[in-house]
Amino acid sequence: MELYQVKYFLALCETLNFTRAADKCAVSQPSLTRAIQNLEGEFGGPLFHRERQHTHLTELGRLMKPYMEQVYTQSQAAKDAAKTFAKLEDISLKIGVMCTIGPHILGNFFGSFRERYPGVEVQLLDAAGYMLSEMLLDGRIEVAIYGLPEGVGERYHTLPLFNERFVIACSSSHRFAGMDLIRCRDLHEEPYVNRYNCEYYEYAGNILRNMGVFVKVVMRSERDDWVQAMILAGLGFGFFSEYSVTMPGIVIRPLTEPEFIRQINLVTVRGRPHSPAVGAFVRHAKGYRWPAADERASACSADPAIVLESEAR
Repeated sequence: MELYQVKYFLALCETLNFTRAADKCAVSQPSLTRAIQNLEGEFGGPLFHRERQHTHLTELGRLMKPYMEQVYTQSQAAKDAAKTFAKLEDISLKIGVMCTIGPHILGNFFGSFRERYPGVEVQLLDAAGYMLSEMLLDGRIEVAIYGLPEGVGERYHTLPLFNERFVIACSSSHRFAGMDLIRCRDLHEEPYVNRYNCEYYEYAGNILRNMGVFVKVVMRSERDDWVQAMILAGLGFGFFSEYSVTMPGIVIRPLTEPEFIRQINLVTVRGRPHSPAVGAFVRHAKGYRWPAADERASACSADPAIVLESEAR
């Protein structure tokens, strides 16, 4: 059974006249007649009594009519849903964001995307970078925003968004607050407040150990707000990506010799067909003005003690 046969059947039910039904469907009468005959062949009996002045449904035709109406209604609903999907109306887009990325750097981007595509509901999932790779592969999310020390991998397509330096965060009373920049060797035996979800912790730690630099971990937490609160309280210093330090009062300093920089990417699965919403999101990311790598660091070097206080205002 073809959809056009259903359409012809319902038109004939409405008009009870082969000529008028053909006109309604914009086909020739012989074409409509053949379609109904083929349908009757599939169903194993006549659907209409054909009389010179009075065509009407048979018992089989009356039995089939509600099913045909349901099929046609559902097919139209499917077409309408497809049109809505293509127009980016009333659809959702699942995006995974690495939990160590500061939300304020992405806030304006998501705001501008919403203004341009108001029919797309963005569902954000917060997770560690390594988990986002798995979530992309198994389809739990369609797009991810993250960066890892070893890169993303060949199974994924990446669009670089911005680079982000790592900085040292401390309280205003910490000795680091009086220094213009921090060298990695300055961290030796300093009390350190650790973030569990830092993707660069092992990577940077191995480099420091090879340099003979060892820190004293005094506290660990999965929550960045707790880590920053403890740093502000003077428990120790923190190792943060520059855009993720958000608590007013915290002092940040550039880290050097060596410096650590991560690249944040928009990531999708290579070769996988994507929805129009994903395509729109990628295009918007390509056209968006992301911050230059040295914007925050330049501000930090120029007047580091008031960077976060001025942002808070």
